[in-house]
Amino acid sequence: LLNITILPPWWRTWWAYVLYSLAGLGILFWFLQSQKRKVASKQRELEKEQRHSKELEVLNTANQRFVPQDFLQILGKQSIKELELGDQIQTEMTVLFSDIRSYTTLSESMSPEENFKFINSYLGRVGPIIKEHGGFISQYFGDGLMALFLNDHSAALKSAIAMQKILNIYNKERLKKERKPVRTGIGLNTGQLMLGIIGDKDRYDSTVISDAVNTASRMEGLTKIFGGNIILTEKTAKKFKNENFEYRYLGKVKVKGKEKALKIYDCYEGDIKEVKILKTSTKQVFEQGVDYYFAQQFGKSAESFRYVLKINSKDQAARYYLNKSVQYIVDGVNDTWNGVEEMVIK
Repeated sequence: LLNITILPPWWRTWWAYVLYSLAGLGILFWFLQSQKRKVASKQRELEKEQRHSKELEVLNTANQRFVPQDFLQILGKQSIKELELGDQIQTEMTVLFSDIRSYTTLSESMSPEENFKFINSYLGRVGPIIKEHGGFISQYFGDGLMALFLNDHSAALKSAIAMQKILNIYNKERLKKERKPVRTGIGLNTGQLMLGIIGDKDRYDSTVISDAVNTASRMEGLTKIFGGNIILTEKTAKKFKNENFEYRYLGKVKVKGKEKALKIYDCYEGDIKEVKILKTSTKQVFEQGVDYYFAQQFGKSAESFRYVLKINSKDQAARYYLNKSVQYIVDGVNDTWNGVEEMVIK
């Protein structure tokens, strides 16, 4: 008899199954490695995007130091990349100008490095105050600055007052170190402004163009004549009639470049306590003296300002009007005199 053995086909042999298992393991290994490479690739892409986002964030933060985010928002822009030459908008804002008094004299005793440290020390104190009150610094002018306030106009005066108060604290620190105290003048005005981008195809700059800006600058200059730390126009004062700020009427002036006379006010709420008490106690007599002066009743105005100076001998505005009153008592005035003089100082 013949024994016939029927063998299974090769694909069903044990060694075929071994091959199948090895192939399966190979495919599984390839699949796992492929997924691992994909995960690693996505991780690298994610890290690259994160680095790119971080770089953009740092760049945007750096750019905002030159073009404030508030400026971009007013122009309706989300990023500095969206700015184009000629972008502009017109809106009503309150302008704050601030400048350090007698800075040239102060800086002569310092080296260039000390000058920069001093300026940055001062600006490092007042800059955050402006931001806290909803404003933003549009420009720096060496030892001075210009800040803008869009909606809450009273915030501009609150900011100016807070700046004076922080300066009083700063001066106490300087006196302890036997350094000269620092005085600043602040001018405020409210009006229509044109904010926009000027320059050429290679260089852009943000700027503010308005007569209201020039007037605010003149108000800051008037602090040198009248001795007040904060001087504001009537247009700004009308913005917060219902708020209790301590200020007094200073009279009418015509600043350089303006034809129309402006009513101006001396806000002394941020002055040191002793000065506030003296100005408050003499406010009524001072303002009566101003009214007498513009009514050409120079004898009565002189009498009023003498009374003020008897109580507050350092009242520079009272001394200014007293000297003018005495001058006109002696020399007289012509028929066209209205008391409004052009203040040429900037």
